[in-house]
Order: sequence, then structure tokens, then C-alpha cells
Amino acid sequence: MPRLPHLLLGFALLLPAASGAEPIDRKALVTRHNPSLTHLDPWAPLSVGNGHFAFTADVTGLQTFEEHYHQKGIPLETLARWAWHENANPNGYKLADANRPFTAYGQTLGYPTNQNGPAGMWLRENPQDVPLPRLGLELDQPDGPTLVPSEVHDISQTLDLWSGIVTSNYTLEGEPVKVTVACHPEQDVLAIRIVSPLVTSGRLSVRLALPRGHDIKTKNNPELDWSLPETHTTRIVAQDGNSLRLVHTRDASSYGVDLRSALSLKIASAGAHAFRISSAAGDVLEFTVAFAPLGETNLPNPAPAPAATEIRAASTSQWEKFWRSGGAIDFSGSKDPRAAELERRVVLSQYLTAIQFAGDFPPQESGLTDSTWYGKHHTEMIWWHAAHFALWGRDAFLDKNLAWYVKSLPMARVLAQERGLRGARWPKMIGPDGRESPGGNPLIIWNQPHVIHLAELLYRNNPTPATLARYRDLVLESADCMASMLHWNEVRGCYVLGPPLWIAQEIYDQATSMNPAFELSYWARGLEMAQQWRERLGLMRDPEWERMRTHLAPLPQKDGRYVALESTPDTWDNKDSRHDHPSFLMALGMLPGDGVDRAVMGRTLDATLATWDWEAKIWGWDYPMIAMTAARLGRPKDAVDVLLKDGPNNHYMPNGHNPQRDDLPVYLPGNGALLSAVAMMAVGWTPPSPAGSGEARGTPEGNAPGFPRDGSWVVRAEGLHRLP
Repeated sequence: MPRLPHLLLGFALLLPAASGAEPIDRKALVTRHNPSLTHLDPWAPLSVGNGHFAFTADVTGLQTFEEHYHQKGIPLETLARWAWHENANPNGYKLADANRPFTAYGQTLGYPTNQNGPAGMWLRENPQDVPLPRLGLELDQPDGPTLVPSEVHDISQTLDLWSGIVTSNYTLEGEPVKVTVACHPEQDVLAIRIVSPLVTSGRLSVRLALPRGHDIKTKNNPELDWSLPETHTTRIVAQDGNSLRLVHTRDASSYGVDLRSALSLKIASAGAHAFRISSAAGDVLEFTVAFAPLGETNLPNPAPAPAATEIRAASTSQWEKFWRSGGAIDFSGSKDPRAAELERRVVLSQYLTAIQFAGDFPPQESGLTDSTWYGKHHTEMIWWHAAHFALWGRDAFLDKNLAWYVKSLPMARVLAQERGLRGARWPKMIGPDGRESPGGNPLIIWNQPHVIHLAELLYRNNPTPATLARYRDLVLESADCMASMLHWNEVRGCYVLGPPLWIAQEIYDQATSMNPAFELSYWARGLEMAQQWRERLGLMRDPEWERMRTHLAPLPQKDGRYVALESTPDTWDNKDSRHDHPSFLMALGMLPGDGVDRAVMGRTLDATLATWDWEAKIWGWDYPMIAMTAARLGRPKDAVDVLLKDGPNNHYMPNGHNPQRDDLPVYLPGNGALLSAVAMMAVGWTPPSPAGSGEARGTPEGNAPGFPRDGSWVVRAEGLHRLP
């Protein structure tokens, strides 16, 4: 079955903010934020991609300065969401080998939380994502062909967002060089064109080098592994004057490389696992290079990739369709000096998530730019990765992410049974096989309602029987598992959540944690959404779910403010408990506020803004998350101020990336959260259903309720959808 065009997913009709309003000039909006560089900046490599595959280039237009960018900023990699490798497992490690006992659901169960033993380490590190070949420039010089950054002058590089094409102009040794790179919107194929007198002379060439993998001794942002060339193979399948076909194999993992040109090429070996590509005549070196997963030995005869001109034309066509569809927000009439920067972040975040978040397996937190947590997907982050697609009218991107969850329901059912639960239990840190990774991961629970919430967003945009049928089992079985995770406390006359669990603010003891504020509210909302799905399907409300939903323990608070956790209510007494995510704020922000008292939440927001540790491990998605709470509380100035707060993890590079700490130069949940928050602030939210908490109701009147109405912000929005 042919792959769906990634960049054609989820197009929506344009919806002006008000009847008769002048439509936003989308081309002007987008292209005024084209990333443009006039100097080498290792924090600003530019990427092209199609949601499933991406290529990140330095200022030369290729990956010439891989080591420099990795050491000083953002790495240069070629990644595909289908590319994985697993090391040999001679000891036969299985998940139970990392178990530790916990008392849960009235019995003692083993949870694989031992991540530091031999079994735990192997299970965390495998499978790991595989980097595809590096493509860099080489220049023949007396001291060798390796270029260094200081040799590149007169730089002018631009990513044209409207076409998805990167164009790089510069000089080497006084000679002009122009490099153009584009990615096909449906196929994992690059079109590369280099024009220079240095090509004519044969001095400028491209080196294609195939790494062994990542150096997995480093969990986040590992270097490419060029060691042990004898442990992997690169086999030439076919070669002639204008093409090269390769199969790269390491253990049981293989992928193919198919390089072709309409022009004559010179192709020469350049050492183990490397080739030099140059022009046989003229000043143009142009070729396409395609990548595909393969079995251990087979190499099908694929149809030739589209020509380079066709790839550039297809990229231009699809990106124009992308930008003319879905939502748009224009801040150009605003007086607040921060408006242009917010608009830039919004535009670039749409591009970055589109090129990295539409694979057959949900994204890692660094997308397809570099590797983090061995390439694994963290299911607790899927909401921040993908909810914005529904809010921005690009539903099929979200549907693409949820497709893996639908397919993986049998695995989730087995996991639920192993944990003494009903329904389908979602693991936290996973590779494409869905197997849990050891650590605190198995005790994370706030990932469980996400699929219900995301399916609800899709239904709200497209309330059809087909939507109900597609996600029925996903919603109902995820909710049944949630219900089975609750315990009745006879003395208190309520249902409690945990222990054991690891709350979203990951600083508390997992064995004793009970009744976290955010998770309790999410349980109430998740069960309510599932009940509504039952009614839409013609079923009665589940009486057990209803009793649980309406008899949950109250959200914990102390001294008139919400605290993270009932069992350790020290949020405002202990400064060491005021770092990491202030997750209790999500109960009225990301969520509509089941169980929330607005006055208490207001005081909690005040305390967070005044006393939280904004320097220690607060994350990029926390800023938009807090802004959403401020917006729902009717505090738009606070919402904008925290959204654009100058914090250690709230900076956005010239290419739109949001780095975190020293080991996370790319962190895309920040971009996804930004898009969700801005959509909510621009068009508001709908009140909870009648069965929800009355405390959190109220749909704001007028346009842009999350922005101050003092004339400093002019917000024009179209094509956006409201959060519940």
C-alpha cells in the first residue's frame, strides 16, 4: 500500500476569525520568518523533511561540519522513523529481569524499575534508532580534503518555508558555491544540487559516509559512531556512471541507499563505508539519494526516484498547500515588542513539527533532528507532541500518531493483564515494538488518559460514525484500565489513585505516592470523555466508571493552594519541591478543571509565578502549560508574560528549536506545547460538559481571550479549533 503524502495530511478549509474579516496573507506571514543566516551558527542548522524522514544541514547546505555542530550546538543527522537496530542479547534478557516488587492493587507485583543492572541497561538501550549516511562537502587541498568552518566566507543561507527548500550561497577560496537541498513530500528522497567552478575543476565533491550507528554510551545527543568498521557492512549492489546502490547491514538491521543523477558522475571509494561523489563534467553536481528499510538480505528493484527537478517542484507544491491549509495566526498589528518573536516561534514550530511528527511510529522528544533516550517514544509526551495538530486543523497528522496506538492495542492489553489491570495499559518509554523500558517509566500514569483526550479532539473536529469506529476500542479500553487503577478507601468514602505511581512532577517517592492533583483531575476528565463516547456509540454510561468519577478523592491542597501530591503535601513548605513541572496547574489549563476550585487555582498560580525554581530543570513545555492556566483564569497578561519569559529552557534558536540543558539541544515538546497554548489563547476554549465540574466553566467572550485587551496585541486567527 503506498505511503500517504505526509505533507498533505489533515488539510482544512480556511476559517476567517470573523465574518467579513480580511483573510490573512499566509505567504507573507510565513515567508517573513524564513530562517536566513549570514554566518556559521552551530545552533542554527536547517532541516528538510516529510514527517517520516529528515535531513539536517550546516551552513554549507550539507553535513560538512558534523563534529563542530555536535560539539558546539545542534547535531547534523539524517534520520528516519523506520530505522532501528538491536544489539545481540546472548543472555536472553526479558523485562521481568529488571523487576522490583511493589504493593499495588491489593497485591505484590513486579515492576521493571531496575534500570542500572545488566538486564535493565540492555532493555533501555535496545532497540536504538539508527542514523542514516552523512553527506558532506570535501575540497581537494594540499593538506587534505577536509574543510574547516573558517574556510567558508560570504555566507547567505535561507530556508524558504513556502517551498521547504534550503539554498546556501558562500565562497570557498574565493570561488562561489551554491547548494540547494529539497526533500520529497512522500518519499524519503533528497535532491541535492551544487553549482561552482570548483565542481568543474573536480576539486569540490560530496563524501557519503555510513556510520555504524550512534554511540549509545551516551543516552541523549550521542555522537555518530565511526568505530569498529568490521562490525557492519556496506555492500555495493550496482554502480555505473550516474548511479550507486548500496545496502548497509549491521546484525539483523539493513537499509538501502540509492543515489542517481541525470548527469555523469565520478564515484570512488573513500575508505571503509565511504564514497566520494563528483561531477564528470561541468560546474553542476546534481543527484538524488533515496533511503529505504530492507530485510536482512533482500534488495528489491525500486522504481527510480523522481528527478531532482521533480522533487523540488513537489516540495514547493506540497508546502504551499500545507501553509494554505489549517490554522494561522498573525500578530503583525501588535504594539507589544514581543509579538514578532512569538509569531516567529509559532511559524517555525509548525514547520518543525510537520517535518518530524508524521511517521509510522510516534516521535522521540528530539524528533528527527538528533537522538535522545535511544530514539524511544515517551508516551506521556504524546499530548504535547501532537494535540496542537487538531487545534490547528491538521487532524491527519494527529491521526498518524494515534495509528500506532490503535495497532498496538493487543500489546497494551497484555501489559494490563500482567499488571493486574483491565483494558489496555500504555507503556511509557518504548521502541516500535512497544516493549517497556526499565526505570521509573512503568510507574508513570499520566500517559494513560492521553489517547482518550486526543481521540476526543479528533471527534470534536469530525463528529462522524467513522471517527467513533476508528477510536472506539482505544478510548474504551484505555478508560477501563484507568478505572481498574483506582482503589476504594472505605474510611474516607472515596476512590484513591496509587500507590505506586510516579507523578508528572518526577521528584517524589514512587512507592508511596498517592493522589496527585493533576492526575486525579485527569482521571475524572478521562472517564467523563469515555462515558460520552459510550453514549455516542449508543451505550449506557458504565455505572462503575460513573461511581468512580463522581467519588474521586479531592484534589489535594494546603493553606489554600493546590499541592502536587496528597501523600507528600510539601510543595509550598519545601523549596526543594518547587522544581521540575508544576503539574498541578495542568488541571485547569491543559484540562478544563474537573475538581478544581478557581480561587484556589488562582492562588496556586500566584505562588508558582512568585516562588517556583525557574532555573532548575523546568522544561520548555512548562512555560506554555502555565500560560494555558493563566489564560483560563482570565489573566492574559500573566499568560503572555510566562509564555515569553526569559528562562533557561525557553529560548528558541534561529531555526525554531527549543534547547534544554546541556544534553538536549533539540526538544520538540516545547514547540508542540507552544502551538497548543497559542491556539487556546487566540480562540479560547469551550466549557466542560454538564457532567463536568461547574467550578471551571465559562467560555470567554470575544477574540483572543488569552491576550491582553489593552491595545498592545492585535491577534488575527483563522482555521483554529478550541480546546475542551
